[in-house]
Amino acid sequence: MSDSLRNKVVVVTGASSGIGRSIVLESAGRGATVILIARRKERLEEIAAEARELSGAKAYVFPTDMGKSDEIGATFNKMIKVVKHIDYLVNCAGFGIFENFEESDFQDTTNMFQVNVLGLMYFTRLVGRVMMSQKSGQIVNFGSMAGKVPTTKSAAYSATKAAVIQFSNVLRLELKPFGVKVMTVNPGPVYTNFFNIADSTGNYVKNVEEFMLDPDDVAWQVVHFFGSDKRELNLPLSLAFLAKLYNLFPTIGDRISLDFASRK
Repeated sequence: MSDSLRNKVVVVTGASSGIGRSIVLESAGRGATVILIARRKERLEEIAAEARELSGAKAYVFPTDMGKSDEIGATFNKMIKVVKHIDYLVNCAGFGIFENFEESDFQDTTNMFQVNVLGLMYFTRLVGRVMMSQKSGQIVNFGSMAGKVPTTKSAAYSATKAAVIQFSNVLRLELKPFGVKVMTVNPGPVYTNFFNIADSTGNYVKNVEEFMLDPDDVAWQVVHFFGSDKRELNLPLSLAFLAKLYNLFPTIGDRISLDFASRK
């Protein structure tokens, strides 16, 4: 076990599964005190116990619905009573529903913005103020390749992630004078239960299987860049290249995206 994060406090939202869970355990494996935030208390307790074994340090659990500002505020108030400082905030909480926008339930769109964008922004604002007073810290916000490259049936989800990316870009400028860093992580599709909700048909996963990432690999890369000046982490490299290509040749990019979506 590495001690590179010994005496550091890492706060992770969306910690009950997927990349969030992996980041908790990767951080704990390097000695960090971890704070786990998600809705499912029982699952959080299981992961926290595993984290304590890895780190020999404390792990705190705060069940919270990141779509509800009152719960976010209450969790923050409890959190700052148990730790004296916050070194890293990793915002992983989020979900998506993939379907044609004109056929979608607009309440789903509202809920996605509430969790993926507004909840993230509110919690980041609270924790960011702590980091500003400390004159140190790093905020890691999870965007997505979907926020950079358009694909069909993801209009609302892609919009939430594009919002996160641009929010992070501006926040980086505002917090830099206070010694607080901001990094955006934009992964492609990841092997998690995300797609159980996002795409019940399974067709999307079949089309993107060649690009699928392992959540543990993503977590390792994220934690590896803790404390660095890296602005953005785009994964995998093949999709990062496609994102750059799309910005240069959007018409060609649209055609490729449509062809890709029509694959059976």
